[in-house]
Amino acid sequence: MTSSERTMTRFSVTVITWNEEERLRPSLESVAWADEIVVVDAESTDKTVQVAREFTDRIWVRPWPGFAVQKNFALEQAAGEWVLSLDADEQVTPELRREIEGVIARGGPADGYAIPRKNVFWGAWVRHGRLYPDYQRRLFRRGRGRFVERAVHESVEIQGSVGRLEAPLLHRSYRSLEEFVQRSNRYSTLAAEEWIRQGRPVRPRDFLVRPFGRFLSMYLLHRGFLDGWRGLLLAGLYAHYVFLRTAKAWEMRHAR
Repeated sequence: MTSSERTMTRFSVTVITWNEEERLRPSLESVAWADEIVVVDAESTDKTVQVAREFTDRIWVRPWPGFAVQKNFALEQAAGEWVLSLDADEQVTPELRREIEGVIARGGPADGYAIPRKNVFWGAWVRHGRLYPDYQRRLFRRGRGRFVERAVHESVEIQGSVGRLEAPLLHRSYRSLEEFVQRSNRYSTLAAEEWIRQGRPVRPRDFLVRPFGRFLSMYLLHRGFLDGWRGLLLAGLYAHYVFLRTAKAWEMRHAR
């Protein structure tokens, strides 16, 4: 890309990947209309990079430094006036495309936008249990948004005003129970490490109160029961994740 082409770039999409050959193509197809797609891969051992090359030549391959660091590196490579940070298991819906194009055409007015996310579990959209609208700050002016560098559950800080879009981002998260358990184990370790770094105490009551509180919040308070067996299963799985995070933090604290 020449310097003049980079100057004319209005909209960039950034995606970080690691062994995402099965889910990456639908994600990139949904943003093929962007002026630029930036892919940062964490040394995948499958065909992820080959799939990415079907859509862009702006690909970086580098070791995995953590979610926020990798996403911020991707943002630094983007040349667009506006940037959308997308995950490899997410897709921009046609309605969201039109809304994003409207924001770009008008030049805002906000500096960043939170987008509602439709989470799909086991083939169906889960509407309750705090899983919708699940707003995510993903669209912002280049240089105005940056991921907070934390071990897991990274979020974007916007310098300036923040608005909300109405059209959804589609999130095809877990394809199987096995995948949920594997990722839950990985994320709970990262979250426990973050807990310890923050110097927060781990109390005996946390083993009961926190998991039970998560289950009640998702299943009853936020009406997860309206999603049928998916709502019940997800409330139980998220409660188990909270228990794992607490137990791992306790183990790390007492291993010192």
